[in-house]
Amino acid sequence: MPNASYEEVLAPTLYYDKNFSIEAAKILPGEYYVTGREMLLVTVLGSCVAACIRDNVSGIGGMNHFMLPDSHEDMATVNGVSTRYGTYAMEILINQLLKQGANKNRLEAKVFGGGNVLRGFTVSNVGLKNAEFVKAFLALERIPIVAQDLLDIHPRKVYFFPKTGRVLVKKLKSVHNNTIVEREKSYGSRLVHMQPGGDVELFD
Repeated sequence: MPNASYEEVLAPTLYYDKNFSIEAAKILPGEYYVTGREMLLVTVLGSCVAACIRDNVSGIGGMNHFMLPDSHEDMATVNGVSTRYGTYAMEILINQLLKQGANKNRLEAKVFGGGNVLRGFTVSNVGLKNAEFVKAFLALERIPIVAQDLLDIHPRKVYFFPKTGRVLVKKLKSVHNNTIVEREKSYGSRLVHMQPGGDVELFD
């Protein structure tokens, strides 16, 4: 029997959030976090997208943070954009949810990000492509999107409480530094050379 208190993570930053008085995990580009405990999952998005997916009965939930590679090399495409890494990022999150005991038929998603904040990418409006991909993927998997905040031109900070499904989104309209943009550019350039490990198959 899966243990709902066990976390499957990829390089998380854990901390205690004093504002909400709760243990939290900060999700950076390329990371994800899944938990069955009372926790807060936090990320800051520019052109990247985050899918917050949970079992609406058990409260087992998780968040990822990813973007599609700025490359077309030998990969399946949606609207001309390579999707292999995006598919991997979504499937690994869903698999970890199921591994902890989530029921695929009870999964619901809230999706965020895809802002047009990156300059200099060869794929025009990478944020739009990310937003289109995550919606198409979830539709294919028959996981309903119950809330979304996509596109726009501003970065945003997302707070997700998987146990209850509550999400708070803060638009970062007065960000004066390039930290978010530079972090995503660096992540995007790494994706071009990254080969996700093997195919991931969804299981019930």
